[in-house]
Amino acid sequence: MAVKDVLLLGRAELYEPSRAFGREDLANLPELVEDLHDTLMEFRARRGAGRAIAAPQIGVRRRVIYMNVDGAPTVFLNPELRALGPETVEVWDDCLCFPDLLVRVARYASCRVSYHDEDWRACERTLSGDLSELMQHEVDHLDGILAVSRALDGRSFALRGQVTPGLIRAASG
Repeated sequence: MAVKDVLLLGRAELYEPSRAFGREDLANLPELVEDLHDTLMEFRARRGAGRAIAAPQIGVRRRVIYMNVDGAPTVFLNPELRALGPETVEVWDDCLCFPDLLVRVARYASCRVSYHDEDWRACERTLSGDLSELMQHEVDHLDGILAVSRALDGRSFALRGQVTPGLIRAASG
């Protein structure tokens, strides 16, 4: 098991943009994916939340996202958001980097993402709803942007457990 420490809010590295993942890096990908998987699964077992993790969250400044939703793991190499939908939604966003804090943000209700998969095939997916929100959250990590920087206003912060459960629609990423 390769559980890594998740960098927490306040760490300067979280605000630095990540470098592209190159085809020449594929030999190191299985170890990175295992680290991301194990770290996410440990967080999920301990906290009951967590659907995705970006490499910068464990201190690896590369453009790699590992998503595991409904037992279907997906690796996104160099993801780029395209065609963001016209509709936005407001959500209480959460993050592995600040697990007890919720931040109210606006996200696009749908998006298209282009990326390479683990075999370096070019892929494209259209995501909507909570998966769109989650992908935007994770791509922000690759760009050195945290949800706290996207807060709607100065009153858009709450501690988990202090927000009415029916109002929470969190990204868990």
